[in-house]
Amino acid sequence: MAKLILSMDGLVLKEIPLSKERTTIGRKPHNDIQIDNLAISGEHAVIVTILSDSFLEDLDSTNGTFVNGQSVKKHFLQNGDVIELGKYRLKYINEVVQQAGGADFEKTMVLRPDMMRKTVEQMPHKGFGDTQVGVKEAAEAMLPEQAPSPAPASVPSPAVAPPTAPALPLGSIQVLTGGNAGKELELTKTLTTLGKPGVQVAVIARRPHGYFITHVEGAQFPIVNGNTLDAQAHPLADHDIIELAGVKMEFFLKA
Repeated sequence: MAKLILSMDGLVLKEIPLSKERTTIGRKPHNDIQIDNLAISGEHAVIVTILSDSFLEDLDSTNGTFVNGQSVKKHFLQNGDVIELGKYRLKYINEVVQQAGGADFEKTMVLRPDMMRKTVEQMPHKGFGDTQVGVKEAAEAMLPEQAPSPAPASVPSPAVAPPTAPALPLGSIQVLTGGNAGKELELTKTLTTLGKPGVQVAVIARRPHGYFITHVEGAQFPIVNGNTLDAQAHPLADHDIIELAGVKMEFFLKA
């Protein structure tokens, strides 16, 4: 589990595990990490943690949020990053080892028409207008294990293993409004980021028991089936209608 180490003038004050999906930082008492100092805004910043990844967002604070000496509005935290809030320091520790080229979450990028690649089904994966799409091409399907050779007739057949739980169907998003209406995006990765930078960003996570959408950035929260979500992860059901950054899209499961 990732954690933060709070210090001031080189003196370690506290160690905070990032056990929540949304960890707020600020001067007011309701924050998860309260720093009672006038240089810190009442609601200064927030850290959204999804699986092993954490995102830092400045909440329009008066004095700003800095990471490794650079002013940031939104930042994808990496092991060893130091968040600077006035005289206070929050060191981000995440010792999860990422194999080279093996991360499930491709850092957010904006896809342009000249960058498009076709999927196996020749479906173009375009961004939703200026929509961010954190997704790579689908990986090749793994070959099933070779079945064992049948036992000789004189040898009793081994016990049949109980059937395994059915695999989670592949989820997809289809754009319903805007210039890219009708386009489809398969959710092949563990994390897929959707939205417009500086306006509204959300992440759809593929978990063993289903797909979940979580708010990451922006004053407005995503809307699902006409209901505005809160800061917690929300499970998606087949044919849910999502409204994000002015675009309506339908989530559905492929058979």
